[in-house]
Amino acid sequence: VSTQSTGSSGINAEYGENRAEEASREAKETLADVEDLDMVYTPENLMLATVSGEDSQDRADRTVLTPWVKFLWEVYRHVLDILKNNNKVEKLYQDIAQMAFNFCIKYERKAEFRKLSDSVRNHLNLVIKHSHQTNSVNLNDPVSLQLHLDTRLHQLDCAININLWQEAIKTIHDIHSLMQLSKKRPKPQALANYYKQQALVFSKASNRLFEACALMKHYQLVTDLKKTATEEEKQMLASGVLMATLAIPLPSSMSENEKYLDLQNATKDKNMTLASYLELPHAPTRDTLVQDIVKHGIPGKVYPELQPLFKLLELDFKPLTMCSEIHTMLLGVEEKYPCMSAYTKDVRQVAILRLMRQLAQVYDKITMSKVVSLIPFIEELELERLIIDPARTLDLQLRIDHSTGTFIFGSTIQYQREETSSGPTVQQMPSEMFRNQLVSLHRSLNHSVQLICPQIQAKAKEQARHDAISNYLKGAKKDQQNMIKRKEMIENRKEYYENLNTEKERAELQEREKTRVEAAKAETKRRDEEEKKRTEERSAREEKHKDKLLKMERVKKLMEQVGEEPFKGLTEEELCEMEEEDLLARGIEYMSKEKNEFKQKMKQVERRLDYNTRAQRLVEIPLFEDEWEVTQKENKVWWEKKEADKIEMAIKKREQDITTRERLLRMKDDKDAFVADLLTAMEEEYARQLEDYEEEMAIVRANRREEKKQEILRDLTRKRNEETRAREEMERKRQKEEELRKFKEERQRDEEEARAAAKKQMEKEAEVMAKKEAREKERRTDIYDARGPRDRDNRDFGGRGDECRC
Repeated sequence: VSTQSTGSSGINAEYGENRAEEASREAKETLADVEDLDMVYTPENLMLATVSGEDSQDRADRTVLTPWVKFLWEVYRHVLDILKNNNKVEKLYQDIAQMAFNFCIKYERKAEFRKLSDSVRNHLNLVIKHSHQTNSVNLNDPVSLQLHLDTRLHQLDCAININLWQEAIKTIHDIHSLMQLSKKRPKPQALANYYKQQALVFSKASNRLFEACALMKHYQLVTDLKKTATEEEKQMLASGVLMATLAIPLPSSMSENEKYLDLQNATKDKNMTLASYLELPHAPTRDTLVQDIVKHGIPGKVYPELQPLFKLLELDFKPLTMCSEIHTMLLGVEEKYPCMSAYTKDVRQVAILRLMRQLAQVYDKITMSKVVSLIPFIEELELERLIIDPARTLDLQLRIDHSTGTFIFGSTIQYQREETSSGPTVQQMPSEMFRNQLVSLHRSLNHSVQLICPQIQAKAKEQARHDAISNYLKGAKKDQQNMIKRKEMIENRKEYYENLNTEKERAELQEREKTRVEAAKAETKRRDEEEKKRTEERSAREEKHKDKLLKMERVKKLMEQVGEEPFKGLTEEELCEMEEEDLLARGIEYMSKEKNEFKQKMKQVERRLDYNTRAQRLVEIPLFEDEWEVTQKENKVWWEKKEADKIEMAIKKREQDITTRERLLRMKDDKDAFVADLLTAMEEEYARQLEDYEEEMAIVRANRREEKKQEILRDLTRKRNEETRAREEMERKRQKEEELRKFKEERQRDEEEARAAAKKQMEKEAEVMAKKEAREKERRTDIYDARGPRDRDNRDFGGRGDECRC
């Protein structure tokens, strides 16, 4: 069921997007279908514009595009509501959410973007609240958490693109909450993009302090983890960090509400919240950021035009030339690097306040005109408006005397605010000198008392020690008992809460198990019912399908007999409901009707063709004759003209050839002389080359004869060596054969002697046996006498065979 719902949801979303695209194109094409460009504004359009204040494009969008855009918005909203908190379709939910954000960007739907952001935020709260349910999303899973982070980062990009900065701040808070839940940091690329977008949001909020912090984080990530970062990219990022840091106001900037309301605690809480978004342990300040950029060496890694800026603002004490040098430098930076122009205004204001502090260390009083002359980029009224707030909050010890047109720097006791130590200084302010004088007086008096009456100090220390020991002894037992009771109470409370948590976890586990079992039973029951229902429906469909197939078989047989034309326009259900006789009658009726209509048409066509052909022949005959005569005359004239032109061209060509021959005859002697000289030179060159060739050939022949001679000698030597080796080999072979022959003869002689001895022994044994058995075998004597020679021959053959085998 979930798979079917997700598939239909994706199809509906895709269908809605396609129809919205078509409606957008149709709304634009509606204005393109203007019939007369001289009358683009018709009277009707003018009347509608007067009444409604809308143009044609607005009305076309409202009538054509808006319904489909609304439909697409409803699809996204309902699909997200269906897919929420389900780990089976979690990836699809995140994809649909990103598609919905893209939809709001494409059609500039700010209200829908806010609603969509609230819906996604509520869905996340539901995930956290109902995490124990079956198939719910588990945020402890790194994959699920990464999907949510990717969607929130995309939401942040979309909020910035559509200029919804409040939604961007809320999205940053959501991303920070998800990052707190995650045990694994996001990917460096996503984290760098997150800090970059944070810097843009803080820039729009005119919060230079946290913008500089975000840019610093982004710079550290890029330089530490991005191996492919180029030097130009690092230089640009370092320049942005430096300019954002130097653009932080002196004192720290505040919003309009914070300026007129005493919201110090609220401001601190807000700064701590923003610092937590940047993973900072405490709220940053301008001084800490300056220390960080010095620690990382950023002032030396920026654009060459910006490198003296940090030294002028933070290190050098040049009140008379500082502002003019900074102004010249910033003009060049604005012209060469337009991306840094967003910070130049704030940097100029910081330079003005830095100038006033440096003047306060040197002057007691200075005229306004002198100060304005030191600042080439500001007017007197603007200067007064800029320094009034620091003077009111005692960050700048200054008063304005309009009667004399002077600035009077602090020299009275009422300026008791702590002065920051940032920036170059040459001497202390009067208030600091007064405060330090009081501290020095206190230290001197204490030292004098110790020198004059040292026993008083020792007695006082001894008395304090005695009182401390007495107080300890009085309450030691009670304090010890209280500590023991407190420890026992803490242990009891800890044990109580542990037991309570254990019981709670056990109850939740039992409830979860119970819910899972019930859900499993319900799911099993539902599946059984659905399976039974599907089985019944499948059986009914199969029966119906079989009946339909049988009827259609009969219908097809009839169609084969009478054709398919009579049954056009009839559905399968209608054909199945009709009887076979009705179908056959319908076919026969249609065929007879077709036959009659065909006969009538053929008669009409035959009659019409006969009349037309006869009329055409009668009209064409005189026209063909006239055309033939005219063609003959034109061909004759054309041939005569061509023949005359041909004869004239031949005559002209003959005259031209004669003229050319006479002109060439004058050059014949010169040509013959030139050819003769050329042939003589060529013959001489040929003879010379032939002589060289003969000489080279003689050398080559001699070389070849010598090589051939050497080759013949080598062949003779080789043949002689081979013959010698052959004779030696034959001699060795003959000797071996002679030795083998002698060995065989000796062996044969030994074998013959052995056979002769054996034969004699056998003859003796035979005679003895014959004598012995003569009396018993008288009747076999003839047979023995007849077989005796054959046995001997066999023995001889066997001996010869043995000899051959040897």
